[in-house]
Amino acid sequence: MTEKQFRIAVIAIACLFVVIFCALILPALAAQQWDIVGAFGAGFVNPFAAGYSLDVILCWCVLAVWVLYERRSLQIRYGWVCLLLGIIPGVALGFGLYLLLRSFQLQAERA
Repeated sequence: MTEKQFRIAVIAIACLFVVIFCALILPALAAQQWDIVGAFGAGFVNPFAAGYSLDVILCWCVLAVWVLYERRSLQIRYGWVCLLLGIIPGVALGFGLYLLLRSFQLQAERA
C-alpha cells in the first residue's frame, strides 16, 4: 500500500464512522433529551455491550499513551486534538486523524 492509498483509506474510514455515528447516535440522543450520561450508561446495558464499550475506552487509553509518548520521542504536535476527537465522536476518528497527522509530520521531517 502506498502512502497515498493509506491516507485515502484512513480518511474514508474516519468519514464513514462520523456519518454512521451521527445517523445512529444523534437521533437517539435527541429522543433522550440529550442525556449524555444516560447514553454513556447505555453502552453497559449487557455483557456484550459492556465488552465493546470497554474495548473502545481502553483503545482510547492506548491512543493517549501513544500520543503522549510520541509527543516527546518524535515531537508529533497537535495529538491532543486527536484525543479530544477520540472522545466525541469516537476513537475511530481520533485514531485515524492521529495516523494522518503523524504521517504528514514524519514525511515533512524526512524532506
